Amino acid sequence: MSAKIYRPAKTAMQSGKAKTHLWVLEFDATEPRSIDPMMGYTSSGDMLQQVKLTFETLELAEAYAKRNGIEYRIIHPKEAHRQAVSYSDNFRFSRTQPWTH
Repeated sequence: MSAKIYRPAKTAMQSGKAKTHLWVLEFDATEPRSIDPMMGYTSSGDMLQQVKLTFETLELAEAYAKRNGIEYRIIHPKEAHRQAVSYSDNFRFSRTQPWTH
């Protein structure tokens, strides 16, 4: 039984950062999923694929995995480096390209 510990990324549908501060422990698949021939549903007998545990800190998630004998790997989040841009920069005199519609 193995798992991954990660911090989820910000959703692309909203500008807020809700649920991105928690760490998630998610179990890896132990058996492949199968497709029902009649209905086309995807199913699996592995119930641990449905389990997602959330923790306040990385240390708590690691402690839980160690305490329960779960092999784990940590996926550290990539920090976004965004340059601050102002709307007024579109109209500044020293702009390299002329502003057009």
